[in-house]
Amino acid sequence: MTKRRSRFFNVLFVSMLLTLTIALGGCAGDKEAEDSSQVATTSATEAENSGTSHITIGIPQDLDSLDPNIATAAGTQEILFNVYEGLYKPDVDGNLIPAVASDCAISEDGKVYTFTLRDGVKFHNGNPVTVEDVVYSMNKCADDGTGQPLVSAFSNVESVEATDDKTVVITLIEENKDFLAILSATETCIVPADVEDLETTPVGTGPYKIVSRSLQENVELEKFDEYWGEPANIEEVTIKILADADSILMNLQGGAVDLVERVTSTQASELGDQFNVLEGSMNLVQALYLNNAVEPFNNEKVRQALSYAINKQEILDFVADGKGTPIASSMFPAFGKYYMEELNDVYTNDVDKAKELLAEAGYPDGFTFTIRVPSNYQQHVDTATVLAEQLKQIGVTANIELIEWQTWLDDVYKQKNYEATIVGLDASTLTAGAMLKRFTSTAHNNFTNYNNTDYDKAYESALVAKTDEEATQYYKECEKILCETAANVYIQDLVQFVAINKKYAGYEFYPFYVMDIAKLYAVE
Repeated sequence: MTKRRSRFFNVLFVSMLLTLTIALGGCAGDKEAEDSSQVATTSATEAENSGTSHITIGIPQDLDSLDPNIATAAGTQEILFNVYEGLYKPDVDGNLIPAVASDCAISEDGKVYTFTLRDGVKFHNGNPVTVEDVVYSMNKCADDGTGQPLVSAFSNVESVEATDDKTVVITLIEENKDFLAILSATETCIVPADVEDLETTPVGTGPYKIVSRSLQENVELEKFDEYWGEPANIEEVTIKILADADSILMNLQGGAVDLVERVTSTQASELGDQFNVLEGSMNLVQALYLNNAVEPFNNEKVRQALSYAINKQEILDFVADGKGTPIASSMFPAFGKYYMEELNDVYTNDVDKAKELLAEAGYPDGFTFTIRVPSNYQQHVDTATVLAEQLKQIGVTANIELIEWQTWLDDVYKQKNYEATIVGLDASTLTAGAMLKRFTSTAHNNFTNYNNTDYDKAYESALVAKTDEEATQYYKECEKILCETAANVYIQDLVQFVAINKKYAGYEFYPFYVMDIAKLYAVE
């Protein structure tokens, strides 16, 4: 632990005992994370993979569904990325490459997508993928059984039809430049038409197949030997659920797990020499997400006051020894041209300004609210701890309630039963539209209840823009509105520390939230 963080922890300690509903463990030690370019240089072809190889990967929450059309959590989709595939899929650089389809022709008006199926693609049950399966999968995205689209972008689909035994044509009502990217997301994957319940019988086309599952304990994967593409290197994979953040270090050090993607800087510092620690970005937007429909967060000045009250660098220092990227809207740096670093200048740490805004909003003496935080994500718990201390400076009391992940999904995300929460939001594909749609007033996943007419207009303008440049400007207008109206208290794109036993290599960071298990391989 750095001296600066140690001093800050001492200041927070008493406050933590008073505010946390679940006791937190202390932290100690210091170790610099190794850059991913400095480790795991052995090539897969040099690895010794004789016999059956196995790896155990720890994740902080159970999969919320084995059916990709139902799965909600990003942590679920990062695992299902290895099991299911779309017509196209993203590569490690975020480019879209053919998957179940071998190619796609797009009409000049951008409304007609003609896909040719790849030869030799099989489902995990051994059956070949047919055009009927593709049409079924697309129709499933377009209708959740009640006449409503399961995937919102499919409300723009006019028809899906097979024109021969190798060709599927999807026709849109209006052009959508992100449609091919949408088809690469896990929720729009290709599934067999003759399997009724993917929850109990998960069947995809990916490099791994699911062979068993024990709720809240583990999921067992096995290499799919008939995979059409580059085969996986490791034969068997155990996905172990480590819902207790305190158990992560113990499981790594004790050899129960070989890889954990998101360890804290403190946990990384306490690992032994048998581990490499890779450093990248989580590619998500961590924020104090506010329920804009409840008092006092239905008041823009209150939200702005909180944004002025926080000190992002202090949060980065405490949570990850200063590492991470401060952000000011719902976009992170991996989005390239869409990301607006200049928005970080809108709210600088200004306690006096924050107090002034609170007084103008009718809260001169502050107020009290509760932050509901998923207990299995230590980075979010640590962030809540720092925020609660910082907000005391403006007379605001933030009580922290730690809840289980499934409770967060059901109560906070789906039922919107909360005042504030701290999590990280990602995009299933690297598209600005996917990242920003959740804040439109009619979005099914608008769990913050954000409602702004100007925002809705800018978002719709981006969708119908004639050029990419025009669409980009409208998306940036959306980001600017989110920032200036303080839709949420934006904090950072968290640094990602990946702990991997030196017996394994091949881990690669993607520009969005996935784990490509097939690229891992055994060094010994």
